[in-house]
Amino acid sequence: MARHIVLDTETTGLDPRTGHRLIEIACVEVVDYMPTGKSFHEYVHPDRDIDPDAERVHGISLASLHGKPRFPEIVDRFLEFVGEDPIVAHNAPFDRGFVNAELTRCGLAPTREDQWIDTLVLAKKKFPGMYNSLDALCKRMKISLAARDKHGALIDAELLAAVYLELQGGKERGLDLVAAPVANNVGPSLIAVAYGARPRPLAFRSTDAERAAHEAFVRGTLKDKAVWIAFGL
Repeated sequence: MARHIVLDTETTGLDPRTGHRLIEIACVEVVDYMPTGKSFHEYVHPDRDIDPDAERVHGISLASLHGKPRFPEIVDRFLEFVGEDPIVAHNAPFDRGFVNAELTRCGLAPTREDQWIDTLVLAKKKFPGMYNSLDALCKRMKISLAARDKHGALIDAELLAAVYLELQGGKERGLDLVAAPVANNVGPSLIAVAYGARPRPLAFRSTDAERAAHEAFVRGTLKDKAVWIAFGL
């Protein structure tokens, strides 16, 4: 069973190295590439202003974060939800930079780079030379954006989970045949069902007169061009 955490964040700006902070974080649990319905989602007070350009993208104002927890208040639940499983993000270095900056402020170890899977990198390999934003991928893969007005961490994580499934081979991954155990328990086996020849030919559904009329029509209309006559059909 493969468990992944699909993650998205919203922030006060573009660069945690200049003091920008995380203001929303969402994680969606995916098992065997299919969402389980379990998620982690929190708005976080950043203790600083939000850049106007960033607010125009996600629509989150500082006033709307009044009374929301600081990151140290949610960090334990966040880490418990993620565990040691791979974290999937679109343009992962961005989200990882903000998550690690917040973890460092809490005196905790940052996440490992090899724990992260970047869907932007996967998309560039699958669609080289094409525009591979989350919106573009959703439209290309016919994933509905109807529920999305502005960028939001939870809706974007849910959309990204659907994109990640498609990047890993599509919805047919969730339709794999269930392996049936064999008697000696050596390993899984799939039972194949074979269909042999019919024990007797099917009876004609047409009468002798109808078949004779059809043959006369074919011979009279197509003459020697009716190639199937040579095969008795």
